[in-house]
Amino acid sequence: MDDRTPDAPQVKLSCREVWKVYRDEAAPYFRQEVSTGDPGALAARMRGDGAIPAVVDVSFDVHVGEIFVIMGLSGSGKSTVVRCLSRLVEPSHGEVRLDREDLLRKSDRELIEIRRHKMGMVFQSFGLMPHLNVFDNVALPLTLQGRPASERNERVSRVIRLVGLEGRESAFPRQLSGGQQQRVGIARSLAVEPELWFLDEPFSALDPLIRRQMQDEFLRIQHRLKKSIVFITHDFLEALRIADRMMIMRDGRAVQVGAPVDLVLNPADDYVAEFTEDVPMVRVLKASDVLDPSQAVEAGMPREDADLSVENLLPRLARHRGGIAMMRGGESIGVVTAASVIAALAQEKQHRAGTDAPPSVRRGDSRPG
Repeated sequence: MDDRTPDAPQVKLSCREVWKVYRDEAAPYFRQEVSTGDPGALAARMRGDGAIPAVVDVSFDVHVGEIFVIMGLSGSGKSTVVRCLSRLVEPSHGEVRLDREDLLRKSDRELIEIRRHKMGMVFQSFGLMPHLNVFDNVALPLTLQGRPASERNERVSRVIRLVGLEGRESAFPRQLSGGQQQRVGIARSLAVEPELWFLDEPFSALDPLIRRQMQDEFLRIQHRLKKSIVFITHDFLEALRIADRMMIMRDGRAVQVGAPVDLVLNPADDYVAEFTEDVPMVRVLKASDVLDPSQAVEAGMPREDADLSVENLLPRLARHRGGIAMMRGGESIGVVTAASVIAALAQEKQHRAGTDAPPSVRRGDSRPG
């Protein structure tokens, strides 16, 4: 039975009350305590017993076509969560469902097929085969699947074009830059045409300029392919660029889940606030957040997408001081002016400084899932 409402986003991956405890025998902890007790108290008791609760009662959903970012400091449990989702690490307790099928009940043979055909994975270490050229590195998972040569060659050529490596098919990893090697890793994972894509800090080893270019490339690819993606990073500005929604973790627990703007404007606690305190508000606020209620849409007024960031709207606003009409679904929802942007930024600055001035926008839901 499908209990989703008609307007609810379709869930691709569901994670419920997942724990990963490193101890010889973790099972005794998971009888009554998880459903009836305090997860934080249970995790503290585990640590007192010498166990390591790397993931503590984590729940969230990943929607179809969504980029879901997991953030946290080193040791927060974010990479362990992703390994639990793919069962590279076996969860100690909980439920992981892909397309409503329980992954934790899959046999080893079934899991291998799911990884080969439905999942793609990209990690910080590129993992390229040094003795294989670009083409053969990308083709490797298709070779392991036993795909016919004609299909394999067509898929590999297509994803190599997609990541912008045409002309480098015969090059070996040692002949490529770090950014090019990362593109090979991305192309290899895309070659299997995964429905679900896991990326664990794929750009963190790159120089800042190359990293920015790879983020642009990643967003371009996602715009075309609309994959369901779980992306790990420790960089909030990177998360801000790419995330539809995100989760911040601490000590194995999910502290807050929501859209990036929700986490910046409505931090659940001081830990989340520290992550977001240096984020420029022009990158967070969208045009729809800074509408001028005193300004009406006029004929001939330029129009822009209401979901455009204020940062990207500013150059146009400088050229059209009378205001810009914001559009959503083919309808105008209001006007942004230079004055409305300045007022919103001033109010947010006052709010962050702890004054009583109300924030310009308070919205969103920070509950998991």
